[in-house]
Amino acid sequence: MTQAADLLDPAERLDLDGLRALQLERLRNSLRHAYENVPFYRESFDQAGVHPDDCRSLSDLSRFPFTTKADLRAHYPYGMFAVPRERIRRLHASSGTTGRPTVVGYTENDLSMWADMVARSLRAAGARPGDIAHIAYGYGLFTGGLGAHCGAERLGCTVIPASGGMTSRQVTLIQDLKPSVIMVTPSYMLTLLDEFERQGVDPRSTSLRVGVFGAEPWTQDMRREIEERFAIDAVDIYGLSEVIGPGVAQECVETKDGLHVWEDHFFPEVVDPITGEVLPEGEQGELVFTSLTKEAMPIVRYRTRDLTRLLPGTARVFRRMEKVTGRSDDMVILRGVNLFPTQIEEIVLRTPGVAPHFQLRLTTSGRMDALTVRAEARADADAATREAAARSIVQAVKDGIGVSVEAEIVDPESLERSVGKIRRIVDLRERRG
Repeated sequence: MTQAADLLDPAERLDLDGLRALQLERLRNSLRHAYENVPFYRESFDQAGVHPDDCRSLSDLSRFPFTTKADLRAHYPYGMFAVPRERIRRLHASSGTTGRPTVVGYTENDLSMWADMVARSLRAAGARPGDIAHIAYGYGLFTGGLGAHCGAERLGCTVIPASGGMTSRQVTLIQDLKPSVIMVTPSYMLTLLDEFERQGVDPRSTSLRVGVFGAEPWTQDMRREIEERFAIDAVDIYGLSEVIGPGVAQECVETKDGLHVWEDHFFPEVVDPITGEVLPEGEQGELVFTSLTKEAMPIVRYRTRDLTRLLPGTARVFRRMEKVTGRSDDMVILRGVNLFPTQIEEIVLRTPGVAPHFQLRLTTSGRMDALTVRAEARADADAATREAAARSIVQAVKDGIGVSVEAEIVDPESLERSVGKIRRIVDLRERRG
C-alpha cells in the first residue's frame, strides 16, 4: 500500500476478525433501533416473523425483510424517521421525477459520520489536507454537492463550491483558482472537457491531478478517456441518498480495482434481483445495503437496483464492489435481449470520430421495438467519418450484444447536456394495451 499508515483512521487498521465483530455489534444495535422507533420496521419484522434478537451472526441478516424505494415513498415525508423531528439537522430528498420524492434526514451525529466517510473517501482517492477541491456536483436537495463539500472540509481541503452549470465560468475558476481535486459526475466532466477545448485551453495543462466521479455508472473506457485527456487520476465514488449520500464506497487511487465499501458503517449484500436470495461473493446481482450507525433514518436491506458484485478487499480490509454496470430498472429489453447503457458507452468511446456523448432512443417500428444510438460527432469529423462511425456502432452492437440497432451521428453539442445525472434513455415506444 502506497498510502502512509498514519493517514488511515482506526477502522481502516482493523483486521478482518475485528471488522466482523464490530459489524455484528453495530448491526444488532441498528436493527433494534429501527424496530423500536420506526413503525414500518416493527410491522415488517413482525410480519416476517423475525426480531432483532434473532440476529446472532451477520448471515442472519438474510432473514430480515427488504426495504424498497416504494416503502420510502409510502411513508413520505417523515414516516421512516427513528428520532423526533426536532433532532433532525438537515433534510435531503430525491428529485421525485417518477413519483413522490424520498426524503432522508440526518442528526448531528449522522452529518458528522457522513463527513468522516467522504473525508476517508477523498484520502483514498489521493486527496490530502490543504488541497483545493472544486465541487461541481449540484447543491441543494441532491446529496452530492453538500455531501462532498462537508467531507472535503473535514479532510482539511480548501473548497470551491462551484455547483453545476455555468460551464464556461467553471473552466475559468479551474484555471484561476488552481484546484488539485475535482468532484463531479463523469458526464459533466466530459462537458467541461468540451469547454476547455472550445476555449483553446489544453485540459492537460490544468492544476487538476485527481478526479472523484460518481452519481451515475461509468465505464473503464470513460476512465481512460478522462485520464488521458486531462492527465489526472480518475477514481469512482459511490453513494445514494437513501443510505447516506456520496461516501458509501470509494475506489483507492493506488489500485483502481473497484470501490471499497466502508463496511464499518454500511453493510453490503448482493442478491438475485428476481428471487432476493443472497448470492455468494463474486457473483453479480443487485446491491443491498443496511446502515449500521445511522440515527435519524436507519435503513434495513435497502434494494438499490444497482448491479455489481462483491470481492475481497485489496488496498483496505473492507470488501470491494465492482464498478456498477447498470441498474436493474435501467435495463432495456430489446426484442428479448438485455441491454445496458454502459455497454453502448464502451462501443461509442472506442469509435473514431465520435465524442463521448450519446443517447439511446427507443421507438416502435410496426409491432417491434427499435433502438437508435444517437452519438455526437467530434468537431473535426467529416461526412465520410460520420457515416463510417454509424456503421461501426451498428456492427459493434450486433457483434457484442447480439441485437440490431440503428445509429445516428449528430452535430457536436446537439444532445442535451446535464449538470447532474445524464438522461441516457429516451423511451418513445407506444404503450400497448
